[in-house]
Amino acid sequence: MAIFNQQSPAKKDVPSFANDAAPNPPAAPTPIREAPAAADFSPTQAAPPRAAAEAPAKESLIAADLTIEGKIEGAGHVRIAGKFKGDVNVQGDLTIEKGAKLSGGVKAKKVMVAGELDGNIESASRVELLESGALSGDIKAGTLTVAAGSRIRGHVECGWGDKDAPKSNGKSDKAERELAS
Repeated sequence: MAIFNQQSPAKKDVPSFANDAAPNPPAAPTPIREAPAAADFSPTQAAPPRAAAEAPAKESLIAADLTIEGKIEGAGHVRIAGKFKGDVNVQGDLTIEKGAKLSGGVKAKKVMVAGELDGNIESASRVELLESGALSGDIKAGTLTVAAGSRIRGHVECGWGDKDAPKSNGKSDKAERELAS
């Protein structure tokens, strides 16, 4: 099969093209060595696909002694213990620790406020305002829990689905159609 594994019956010091010109007496056959096995780097067992529910979401922390300005986006959880100025858009949970301050808009699955939030919560399935929490801004959430002693200032919409949400300007459909024409 492979030419490199075969031994030539010619002497080692005679080039192979010299064998064709002068016939040599037949030499004893030399044993043919088997080629080493080729390395197989393909996986022997396929890894099972990971479901999103199996892998726990990771949490990022902004420590108490940090002040950061920017934008946070991602799939994990975020815990703010310091000061952050900017929007937070995560698919996981957002926790604002006691003594922390967030100035900006929020979109998260669950929002827990023990510190200060100066901005709107645009989309959350659950919002918890703890006793030490203060929120200044509008809230749009599935459920809202407000602890005694917390402070809140703004417009709140809770429990409304997309189909049964009230009109933002309070006008009827007929009045809106008349204004559009």
